[in-house]
Amino acid sequence: MRACLSLLLLGLGATLARADEDFEKQVRPLFVQHCISCHGQDKQKAGLRLDSKAGWEKGGDSGPAVVPSHPDKSLLIKAVRGEGGLKQMPPKGKLSDREIAALTKWVKDGAIDPRDGGPARIGGTTLEAARKWWAFQPVKRGVVPNSTFTNPVDAFIVGRLGDIKLSLSPPADKRTLLRRATYDLTGLPPTAQEADAFLKDDAPEAFSKVVDRLLASPQYGERWGRHWLDLVRYADTAGENSDHPLPHAWRYRNWVIDSFNRDLPYNEFLREQIAGDILAVQGPAEKYAARTVATGFLALARRFDHDCDKSMHLTHEDGIDTLGRAFLGLSIACARCHDHKYDAITARDYYALYGILDSTKFAFPGCEAKQQPRDLVPLMPSTEWDRVIKPHQEQVAKFDADIRANPPTGAFARVGFAVQRADLVRTAPKRAFAFAVVEGKPADARLHLRGDPEKLGDPVPRRWLEVLGGTPITTTTGSGRLDLANWVASRDNPLTARVMTNRIWLHHFGKGLVKTPNDFGTRGITPTHPELLDWLAAEFVEKGWSVKALHRTIMLSAAYQQASGTREDSAKLDANNDLYWRFDRRRLSAEELRDSLLAASGQLDRKPAESHPFPPESAWGYTQHVPFSTFFETDKRSVYLVGVRNRRHPFLGLFDGADPNATTPQRQTTTVPTQALYFLNDPFFHLQAAQLAALAMTKPDAARLDELFRVALQRLPTKKDRDFATAFLDRYATSLTDTPAADRAKVAWAALARILLASNEFLFVE
Repeated sequence: MRACLSLLLLGLGATLARADEDFEKQVRPLFVQHCISCHGQDKQKAGLRLDSKAGWEKGGDSGPAVVPSHPDKSLLIKAVRGEGGLKQMPPKGKLSDREIAALTKWVKDGAIDPRDGGPARIGGTTLEAARKWWAFQPVKRGVVPNSTFTNPVDAFIVGRLGDIKLSLSPPADKRTLLRRATYDLTGLPPTAQEADAFLKDDAPEAFSKVVDRLLASPQYGERWGRHWLDLVRYADTAGENSDHPLPHAWRYRNWVIDSFNRDLPYNEFLREQIAGDILAVQGPAEKYAARTVATGFLALARRFDHDCDKSMHLTHEDGIDTLGRAFLGLSIACARCHDHKYDAITARDYYALYGILDSTKFAFPGCEAKQQPRDLVPLMPSTEWDRVIKPHQEQVAKFDADIRANPPTGAFARVGFAVQRADLVRTAPKRAFAFAVVEGKPADARLHLRGDPEKLGDPVPRRWLEVLGGTPITTTTGSGRLDLANWVASRDNPLTARVMTNRIWLHHFGKGLVKTPNDFGTRGITPTHPELLDWLAAEFVEKGWSVKALHRTIMLSAAYQQASGTREDSAKLDANNDLYWRFDRRRLSAEELRDSLLAASGQLDRKPAESHPFPPESAWGYTQHVPFSTFFETDKRSVYLVGVRNRRHPFLGLFDGADPNATTPQRQTTTVPTQALYFLNDPFFHLQAAQLAALAMTKPDAARLDELFRVALQRLPTKKDRDFATAFLDRYATSLTDTPAADRAKVAWAALARILLASNEFLFVE
């Protein structure tokens, strides 16, 4: 028996050896000469690689290229023969009959390929290499380095600085620190009273109390909600060629702001945006409306073209791209047309997620071809609405029955009853809908070959990204969005906590520990302090995904509280301050600048806003030639300004506001002549300066300059400031020969206020 088995194994080995030899002599040369240039490492036409067995097994857009032992079922053989409706391959000339016969025999004999040892590839890399990439490694709470500093943030920062013989800068002065913290957490300057109180508080915990006060203020959610709205490309219009208004989008905006103020755990914050409508049904009832509104994240995906119903594949791409970049730091949508060139993301990954969105019903905003919106989502379940509306329906029914029983006589009486009934109908409870999503008809999507929805490939089961496990959905009756939400927000997901931790650091220090906050893939920049990033991410999760707790940890560090002045010796060793040996100064964002001007003038309306005064839907007739393009004036905070996708707000556009058409992880800062001209000529700026000057002039003469500086810059003027202001006011008032004498002082003080409000001290945070 053993002898027979040995002979069998020897025979099998000899057969495999001959097959390997035949492949090397007959088949590999054909691949190298005719195929690899278009289907190899550098180029993969139709998503197909033929430089490894794993390549032809996986296949391209149309599926596996070879079915071993079945040449007539193999796309490769059909292509070289020019059969089955496939384009003749190679395109530059048909193979000879002998070459086609060699390939056919190879497949018929089982397609033995000695290149078995080649690593399976996923996207632009191998699965093995992808899983070794730092961002896909589990988050590890490393050991905090030994240090004289008690805050772990400082221990990590000082440890890296010590490697190149650098140290932290001295602490910032108290005024600078208060201004820095107040802008960071609220986007507004401190009031003069807040500055006075902090300067007088010598207790060791004085700054900690400031941080807690700011985190508890409603302005905190408006500031950090704006950061999130940048990421998820929030706008109040749809973005298709007529840019239809979204009258209900404000509910999602306000939900984001409220979520930050409530410190909603970040994992729940994400889950509700992906699957809030599903979670809402699970209860409790008091969370139904908010969770439904949260799915505005998906519904707000941009719409395209004349009839956006016909371009939903582009809307899904926008949703997948935003989810990938904002939640995971991955450019998933790059795999819409082909496997990702650099990262471990395949086209099948993309369409696995696409199927989840395609199984979801999106609210329709209206478009040029179909003006009226539809499929808005009610903010209470049907059973609850029936309970709410039933008493009113009964009241109307009773009114109608009374009229039928006792018909009014005379025209005057009939008109009176008609008015009463109209009033009764008008007072009915309203069903304040959300621009959101709900479950649709569940189905797996098919590959769009080269991204074309009219050229379909095989169905792709809905599942998670392969590099993160490839877990299939657990439902047969739903879209799979709840599974997606749980995958994204899992504590075991190596990306989610790292990405958000990096964003919080970025908005405090002006740059992330990973300087490409939306790209943690192989084309992104690796972290400057990987151990610190992981320690913070682990701390974030362990403290219940609390964003406010992470603020406290970062802001109470010496690294955050250090001065911003440069040091030549340190700059020579670390010119870009990558190791945080000082605090980087920054210019106010567009929203901070506008809000600060309104605050200085006393005109800022700090109450939250709700809807915008859009025209009634019945009057809509927007077209690509006459799109919606109105900006509504308001003294509310800038986060409440209407966001128009196809037209930038003049002020926000001038000062580098976010692009509402795409995720914006970090604001750019430009310096252009038109910004200087704004301070010279803009009526809004001049009005705020005049209002500030008027406030100062309500004080006695000797206190006016103090008041102007305290409100604008949160400090008293120096002797140099006083000398300049006195000379300027005299000189400016004297030059106003065409102005009535009674008005010259007011005009001069307004000019001085403009100087302060346009100064670097006002415009920059140190």
